[in-house]
This record gives sequence, structure tokens and C-alpha cells, in this order.
Amino acid sequence: MPEVMDAYKKEHGIGPNEMFVHGRTRFNHEELEGFREAVGDQTEITGVRITRTNEVKTFTSGDLPVNRGTALLVDDRLGYLWTSGYIDHLETYQGRETPNPLRVEICGRSSSTIETVLADIMTLTKMNFNSSIFADGFPVSMRFAEAIGDVLMATEGRKIPPLLFRHYI
Repeated sequence: MPEVMDAYKKEHGIGPNEMFVHGRTRFNHEELEGFREAVGDQTEITGVRITRTNEVKTFTSGDLPVNRGTALLVDDRLGYLWTSGYIDHLETYQGRETPNPLRVEICGRSSSTIETVLADIMTLTKMNFNSSIFADGFPVSMRFAEAIGDVLMATEGRKIPPLLFRHYI
């Protein structure tokens, strides 16, 4: 975290107001406090659990699946987001099966709303400039974390200098 904050400050001249930490598991209180200590008091930390799920299915009355970007808000901390589905301006759905949503949960205390978190995640499913997959359906933050984890496992024990912040976005 300190390296990420330093890279951000070097690039922008000031630290971020808010930082979202995405993961597959719930962040416990101690983890979130550790993130808060690492970034300082000027930056609010929001832990977000993102998992793929098939526990909720949505069907439309016609032949087409649910629209990409549809959200089901369960409460102020939990929602489901369909990051794949029918795309109006393409007039098509790129999949073959009924789309499944992502389950998105805000962990710990945060002033962020579930609507803001879902909108950010939706944007992150369109931002993968390093692949030619349109509307990937999984946020680039999670996709890159998987790829970086694979690299770190393959290079375990070797000293490799960290890349600049922009290489991870």
C-alpha cells in the first residue's frame, strides 16, 4: 500500500480521497484497519468483495437476456450486477447462456454507497486495454490480480523491482 500511495502521489501530486480494495473474500476489521494505517488519514478505504455467482437468475419476458449493467440492490451494502447481457447499441448478446451476475458487497464501515461501487465495477469491466475482449464481465482489478498472482507464484524468491502504479491500471 505505501508503494501504491507513493506512486499515486508522484503521478498526481496528492494522495487519493478514496481507495477501493477489491477481493474475493470478505475483509475483516483488522485487514481494513491495516489498509487505513497504510494509506493515512486523508484517504478513505472501502473494502469490496466481488464474487461470481449463480444464486440469482433474471429472465425477461422476451427472447433477449437481461441488459448488461442491470443491478439488483439488496440493501445499502449488497448488490448483484449483471456485467454481461444484452447490449442495446450492439443489438446483441455475446453469450450463449443466461448471464449470471457478480455479487458485490461492501465490507466494514464506509461512506461509499452500493450504487457508486456497482458503477465503478461496471466501468472496470470495460477498461481492460491489455486484452481484445470487449465487455469482459469481470473487473480489470480482479482480472489483473489473478494474473499478477500467477506471476508472483512463478517468480517466488526472486527480487523484481515494482512497476509504476499505471502499469497495474
